Amino acid sequence: MMHLAILFRDFSLPVYDPIPDIPISGIVCDSRKVRPGDLFVVLSGLPSDGHRYIPDAVARGAAAIVGTQTLDGLSIPYVRVSDSRQALPHLAAAFYDHPARRLTVIGVTGTDGKTTTTNLIFSILKAAGIRAGMISTVNAVIGDDTLDTGFHVTTPDAPDVQRYLAQMVASGLTHAVLECTSHGLAQYRVDACNFAVAAVTNITHEHLDFHGSYEAYRAAKARLFGMLPPGGQAILNRDDSSYEYLSAISGQRSAVSYGFHATADLRPENVNFTPAGMEFTIVGRKMRLPATTRLIGDFNISNVLAATGVAHALELDGAAIQRGIASLEGVPGRMERIDLGQDFTAIVDFAHTPNALRVALETVHKMITTESAENPANKKEISVNSVRSVARTARRVIAVFGSAGLRDREKRRMMAEVSADLADLSVFTAEDPRTESLDAILAEMAAGAESRGGVDGRTFWRVPDRGNAIRFALTLACPGDIVIACGKGHEQSMCFLDVEYPWDDRIAMRAALSEHLGIAGPRMPYLPTQNP
Repeated sequence: MMHLAILFRDFSLPVYDPIPDIPISGIVCDSRKVRPGDLFVVLSGLPSDGHRYIPDAVARGAAAIVGTQTLDGLSIPYVRVSDSRQALPHLAAAFYDHPARRLTVIGVTGTDGKTTTTNLIFSILKAAGIRAGMISTVNAVIGDDTLDTGFHVTTPDAPDVQRYLAQMVASGLTHAVLECTSHGLAQYRVDACNFAVAAVTNITHEHLDFHGSYEAYRAAKARLFGMLPPGGQAILNRDDSSYEYLSAISGQRSAVSYGFHATADLRPENVNFTPAGMEFTIVGRKMRLPATTRLIGDFNISNVLAATGVAHALELDGAAIQRGIASLEGVPGRMERIDLGQDFTAIVDFAHTPNALRVALETVHKMITTESAENPANKKEISVNSVRSVARTARRVIAVFGSAGLRDREKRRMMAEVSADLADLSVFTAEDPRTESLDAILAEMAAGAESRGGVDGRTFWRVPDRGNAIRFALTLACPGDIVIACGKGHEQSMCFLDVEYPWDDRIAMRAALSEHLGIAGPRMPYLPTQNP
């Protein structure tokens, strides 16, 4: 229980009404979650004006309301502030007694690689014997508890973030790693988190439907670095176009750069791809550290370097860094192999941006090169089935992916172009079409593939139902090929109209493989496109 006046005691934003001294039992921003005694903080816009739901909150027993409009005649106290969305994290932090002040909080942002980097940092902290928690877009890990953070990937709302941090403090943890999405940063969900270290993976084309422009998207990511205190540590990607911009934002704060760039503070040398992952040496900052990881791909080398930069900022020893990197087996839905004994490779990955798809496809090509070197017999020339009449190497890359509705439309063309350039065969399918026409989305993707020389029905196909698309891709696969389903990764649902249907690409891949092999396996999840 907390008194409303105490929540506003250290409040720095403008407040236009007297603060009554009444008890508050909780703080929420969704009227459907209001319980008797709660403070309901109204959020305006995105997708609707929360002031419309004040009567519902009152009916559910809210003790007080915080909003931005001038309102009279309410039966409970109402406090008007200048920006309720910006006020929410500070009120939530006060309600939970400012837990971030008792933790070393590390923030990770970027377009691609955030979740993997967050998990790498968490793994290194644990290897160093540090009692750490983690809040990612996949889950929250607090002590022995792993909590689901929702169907779709974004930073939890501010009250949930502060509640998780408070649980970490109560569990005796000392460090927290927090994955910060652009939506979460733009909507102030991670304000009042007292970040000590901030790291960026990269900033590429994504979420322009929400932010309006790349510059606004980049500025949202940069908020994380603007929140660092003067003694904070910024970990920046020297290879990324955001480097100069974020360097200026970081200002006088200490910065560590990483990447393949010759001037990066942390760089990889002697990179060796192995059947089990990768080996390379991390050099720089008076460091020469051999590293072994089960992750694959140049992008994961960058993620490892980013995590190492954070560990360096925290002054962790090299042995702990090595153990932490080596012990991370993988991240759910990130280049995750699904093996039921088939004679080709099946992978599920979260790549849902043009850049992420590009690096995923480049990575599987490197897997082919590495595995072919291990087995020279794979390098022979053969004539493949009627899909491609020309003779070529035996191993091909078959990509299955879609592009979301009501999101950045330009991605549809760009991702199809990437796949036409880098995949041998592409299958375009559903990925959260929401209220848009799935056929229209697929037509935009087809146009992108055709602009790169793709041929409908020969090098790419449109299969609206995602389960059938995965099934079809498996029928195209020859021994040694790689089938990679991208875009959904670990996500647990797919949205058609306004309905979230339970969906997991990993289950779908296992279901399709078991059917393909004629063995027992899970049932293919249902989507409304299954029986059009």
